[in-house]
Amino acid sequence: MDSLDEALRAAVSTLADAGVPSPRADAELLAAHLLGESVGRVRALALVGAAAPEGFGELVAERARRVPLQHITGVAYFRGLELAVGPGVFIPRPETETVAQLAIDAARLIPGARVADLGTGSGAIAGSVAQEVPDALVFAVELSDLAFAWAERNLTPFGVTLVRADYAEALTEHNGTFDVVVSNPPYIPTEAVPREPEVAEHDPDMALYGGSADGLRLPLAAAASAARLLKPGGYFVMEHAEVQATALAAILGADPSWTTVLTHQDLSGRDRATSATRTDMPLDGRK
Repeated sequence: MDSLDEALRAAVSTLADAGVPSPRADAELLAAHLLGESVGRVRALALVGAAAPEGFGELVAERARRVPLQHITGVAYFRGLELAVGPGVFIPRPETETVAQLAIDAARLIPGARVADLGTGSGAIAGSVAQEVPDALVFAVELSDLAFAWAERNLTPFGVTLVRADYAEALTEHNGTFDVVVSNPPYIPTEAVPREPEVAEHDPDMALYGGSADGLRLPLAAAASAARLLKPGGYFVMEHAEVQATALAAILGADPSWTTVLTHQDLSGRDRATSATRTDMPLDGRK
């Protein structure tokens, strides 16, 4: 049997040849998954000549086929959460943590804030709000049956109210009652195919494509739902692609339902989210 150090070196080479963006990190995480240890402990074991775990080569081969690391390990980490994920659900991205932070900051300003997460997927944003703002009343909406099952598993411990529905029509009985609405809707233009095989071949299309050539149909549906769900003065924040920031700011800025429209950058400095505050203008345009 190969030593752990030898197996890791071989795995890094295999994953790099396959085009995996972070071959060393992925190799160490796969070993950690099999050993039930931290990555730091894996590195220490490699230094002292420990044996490679059984099945390590098979998992490396699977990752080399560009199966997402999170599908192999069954876990995605998001802020302080360890989320169960797998086929049928969008894997949460680090850039979305910025969007979650904006929603959390807004919810913390209001005792007992009512928060809605539209298109929750795995439950990453809703779970983060519930965990970090314990007195908030959090609702999460998801249409996909598969994603709903993952979200249910992840959100049940936090007491989040999970609703299976199209967010364009969901929670109508709660119109005008929310303090914060947050969304990471599908926003990729319909003709754009993601370059990464992990995304193009494994993330569900329902979670990727925005329903129009510019990718904005579903984001604008989320904004319309936020407008009906929020109280006057309520806060809306939504993730989008960098290239969509200008158009979304212009559209929301021209809508009398919204004021204080702002663009927010992610940790890489890219325009990643747009926020707005709900005015007291009724949706029919008459005060």
